[in-house]
Amino acid sequence: MYHLTALVTLLAIAFYFFTCINVSRSRTATGVKVPAMSGHPDFERAFRIQMNTLEWMPIFLPALWLFAIYISDAIAAGIGVVWIIGRIVYFVGYSKAAAKRGTGFAIQGIAAMALWVGALGAVVLRLV
Repeated sequence: MYHLTALVTLLAIAFYFFTCINVSRSRTATGVKVPAMSGHPDFERAFRIQMNTLEWMPIFLPALWLFAIYISDAIAAGIGVVWIIGRIVYFVGYSKAAAKRGTGFAIQGIAAMALWVGALGAVVLRLV
């Protein structure tokens, strides 16, 4: 069973849901009406945070699960928590200014790549 990886998956989805709510709150606060996707810098940053998180989910989630299956549930979950922390740092930084998103992006990117490289290596080793 992969209880820890399942928990991290649910936390990642909860964080994504939070970014969706944040976009809605930002629309209200800035007066950007649906279906507009631009119009106020605060809204645009909130929207990009949500979209960037969504863009990374298909990279992160399969790598997380394949790493858990082929290597370790606990290690996958630990790296997954680092990914979520990176997304939170990205959220906080980007919410203030676009130039402040780099550290969080780097943290989550390294975590995602560690999961992907680990899973790929484990799969290849089993094929050889």
